[in-house]
Amino acid sequence: MARFTLPRDLYHGKGSLEELKNLTGKKAIIVVGGGSMKRFGFLQKAEDYLKAAGMEVKLFEGVEPDPSVETVMKGAEVMREFQPDWIVAMGGGSPIDAAKAMWVFYEYPDTTFEEIITPFSFPTLRTKAHFCAIPSTSGTATEVTAFSVITDYHKGIKYPLADFNITPDVAIVDPDLAETMPAKLTAHTGMDAMAHAIEAYVSTLHCDYTDPLALHAIEMIHNELKKSYDGDMEARDRMHNAQCLAGMAFSNALLGIVHSMAHKTGAAFSGGHIIHGAANAMYLPKVIQFNAKNPEAAERYAQIARFIGLEGACTNCLVKALVKELREMNKALNIPLAIKNYGQGGVIADESIIDEKEFLEKLPEVAKNAIADACTGSNPRIPTQEEMEKLLKACYYDLDVDF
Repeated sequence: MARFTLPRDLYHGKGSLEELKNLTGKKAIIVVGGGSMKRFGFLQKAEDYLKAAGMEVKLFEGVEPDPSVETVMKGAEVMREFQPDWIVAMGGGSPIDAAKAMWVFYEYPDTTFEEIITPFSFPTLRTKAHFCAIPSTSGTATEVTAFSVITDYHKGIKYPLADFNITPDVAIVDPDLAETMPAKLTAHTGMDAMAHAIEAYVSTLHCDYTDPLALHAIEMIHNELKKSYDGDMEARDRMHNAQCLAGMAFSNALLGIVHSMAHKTGAAFSGGHIIHGAANAMYLPKVIQFNAKNPEAAERYAQIARFIGLEGACTNCLVKALVKELREMNKALNIPLAIKNYGQGGVIADESIIDEKEFLEKLPEVAKNAIADACTGSNPRIPTQEEMEKLLKACYYDLDVDF
């Protein structure tokens, strides 16, 4: 028996933000990030629409990129005071992920963060509030997923929280919001979406319901991402749909070790963050080489290559073509091919912000944490400690993976 879960309602297309007028309730809290939603006027619109629906509205602003456990607890406390029956999260993946976690501690104040780290262990939600998610970036797809990523900065670990309880009730996928993204964010979030779709397609939990979503998303991202990065707003709008389809696929098929590695390297080093989308983009070609030693996974990578029009006379040739194509996409988007060239903000640089000596010192611990990550279990090939260390080294030094 398997399960396929999506939001009850998904509104999409330009101007769909106005659907907030049709929510019914008494109080809504809007959770947002660093200010772009306010700057571009979307926060005010959302507030006005909710007031037009007859609701009292409160704002929780300033959720940081890669939200912390502390921010989550602070937001939950504000919710407990205000008692909203709608949580409306708006912006990139960070405010939406943070709001999902806040929701748990709003409804269950005595629950601890440690208790919800175990996948699919959440208490039953919706005892106090429903959830509406409105993405402004085209990548995380958290508006349709059962996932939230929260960082424990004391441990230097990103935790992917997973439970169908936190799949939003309503998603509003309005491309007007995505048109405000700067080019670099477009690149990173777009390759994050590509990793979602490819990992979902080869996951051990893929099924007939997730496969078409994943494949169509891969094709759309392959066709539209570079154009979107270059400022084509029609392509930007299509990317907003593509990333959402990828989210529908991976929320139900789950992910793999590209994400395990990105989660556990993201906040591990003193030189700075490895931005999630850039990490996925760098690691994806290496993980494809690693997973392709599994014949079934290799065949599925070959199917992806054929689907997006790549050529190759055999399965192995098609896998190589796919790896090459993804690396070319990274180059065209100014995303490094390896950590050794990872500059500040996730761009190509001669010198990495991640110190080689520190990387090697922390390698055994980071590898161990990556293997223990919630995303590892559905990867088509489970690495040993030694293999994970070698894989991470390949990602640092840009080495071919032949083991």
